[in-house]
Amino acid sequence: MSFGRKRRNLGKSEKIKLTKDSYSKAKNFLAFVKPYAPIYFIGFIFLLLSSGVSASLPIFLGQILGAESSEFNTDWNFGNTDNIYGVLSILAIILPLQAVFSFFRIITFHHVTHNSIKDIRKKAFEVLIKSPMAYFDTSKTGETISRISNDTEQIQETLTTTIAEFLRQVIVVGFGLVYIFVISAKLVLIMLAVIPVAAIAAMLFGKFIKKIARSAQDETAKSNNIIEEALVGIKSLKAYANEFIELKKYSSAVTNIKSLNMKVALWRGIFVAFIVTILVGAIVFIIWQGIEMVHSGGIERKEFFQFILFTVMLGTSIGSLPDLFAKIQKSIGSTESLMNIIQQETEKIDTSKPVPTNKFLKGKIELKNLNFSYPSRKEIKILNGLNLNIKSGEQIALVGSSGSGKSTIASLLLQFYTLDDGAIYFDDKNAKDYRVNELRSQMAFVPQEVILLGGTIEENIRYGKPGASYNEIISAAEKANALEFINGFPEKFETVVGDRGIQLSGGQRQRIAIARAILRDPAILILDEATSALDSESELAVQDALNKLMQGRTSVVIAHRLATIKNANSIVVMNNGEIAEQGTHEELVNIENGVYKKLSQLQFS
Repeated sequence: MSFGRKRRNLGKSEKIKLTKDSYSKAKNFLAFVKPYAPIYFIGFIFLLLSSGVSASLPIFLGQILGAESSEFNTDWNFGNTDNIYGVLSILAIILPLQAVFSFFRIITFHHVTHNSIKDIRKKAFEVLIKSPMAYFDTSKTGETISRISNDTEQIQETLTTTIAEFLRQVIVVGFGLVYIFVISAKLVLIMLAVIPVAAIAAMLFGKFIKKIARSAQDETAKSNNIIEEALVGIKSLKAYANEFIELKKYSSAVTNIKSLNMKVALWRGIFVAFIVTILVGAIVFIIWQGIEMVHSGGIERKEFFQFILFTVMLGTSIGSLPDLFAKIQKSIGSTESLMNIIQQETEKIDTSKPVPTNKFLKGKIELKNLNFSYPSRKEIKILNGLNLNIKSGEQIALVGSSGSGKSTIASLLLQFYTLDDGAIYFDDKNAKDYRVNELRSQMAFVPQEVILLGGTIEENIRYGKPGASYNEIISAAEKANALEFINGFPEKFETVVGDRGIQLSGGQRQRIAIARAILRDPAILILDEATSALDSESELAVQDALNKLMQGRTSVVIAHRLATIKNANSIVVMNNGEIAEQGTHEELVNIENGVYKKLSQLQFS
């Protein structure tokens, strides 16, 4: 059951493609690490020390395992590597040191990482809230949240663990290869002749199994989409009695998942059996050759055990490097996505201090020759040479068909978008000459669909004026005709409104939004279809609150219901981005064959 919604396949693994720009942006990310670089450097010193201890362990352990029985009867000789007890005393010292080095390495890396991630999250959120509306028109909210949440977690894991582990394994591999080559070049060559065969086989099998596993993930994503779409459209599903169809679709999907997962299990079993055989065979062959060399005097017994321990360590380290490197690459990709957000152009807004609450505008507005197309739809012209003068304290109503440009004017007054041509003046001063947030502080906006914060009623009203007193909030609620229903709740102003205000009715949400606007005491009020979605009783209460709110201030009202704007000082009839008619209600209804007259006849007849 599809409802015309295209969903991204979240189960599909995306291949990481890194470019020069990816690495360039990764370098830009280092600016967030730079303030903590000295501590990170200390962490690297501890990393080198702990890695050195790890790399040296096979040497001492090999000496213990390869010791002759006679060596256990010698006197204790502290720190002497030719004495079994001397080796044990060295281990007794370096193992606690290893613990200390590892502890401080973890603490320093985490300190730097968590501080850097804190800074980048703050910066990313700051950029987002300062981004122009054009950005939100073209970006997906879910993906943006993912960038800030999931990508920073990926980077966090890389900085705290992956880089350290990668460097540690590189140190171990480098030191180990040199040491075993010194022990026996012959055994190293035998190992290098056998191990690559197993490594290549593992790589080929791994790619094949990964491909099948990815198909299983894709099928899982499809099955999840079936569930989600069925539950989202559960009313339609039941109304059309299509339970059988949806169950059949889901059953088919989960059967495919089972088949693919069993195929993965089959090949994984073959892969494990093959690799175990190859690796065990290789180890047996190397041990056999080593024993032969011990017996022939080619290497000492201690050196042989050291070689075996180093070989096991090298195998583990080399095997982990591809996965660690892939994680680092993935982190670089995540860094690129975050930098794309952080480095984008933002509105010129000062977020270092609160917006001043004093009213400095009188409310005069002048729109001169406005031409505008939305950045995401440049080919469609929304406003075409529009001119409009609004006097201070005047109530202007905008009416017209959908797409005529009414809501666009509201967005432009709020400076959500940049004009293609023309200018907007507030009190005879170009809007560009004001700070954006200071200009918006002189306005209040009540939209058709009010989305409240998830907190309390008091917090939502206070949003209009953060520094308001409790008495001011009560007064604003009373003027908005909201005090009666608020006091009807057991927790009154402390009532939690739920996600986006879901626990309140449409009329209640509108009155909370109006109370917020009253508290702000704006010079300019913008109402966008503020009563169109309400029932008759709620509309009366909301309209009465709006009438109180509009008194004494410039008001721009967008409306479909002409009854709500009959008393406006001037009604502007929009058509294809231009002003078709303008006048009072009485003037417009007397225009023969006028647009407004036809609209009024439809609504009032």
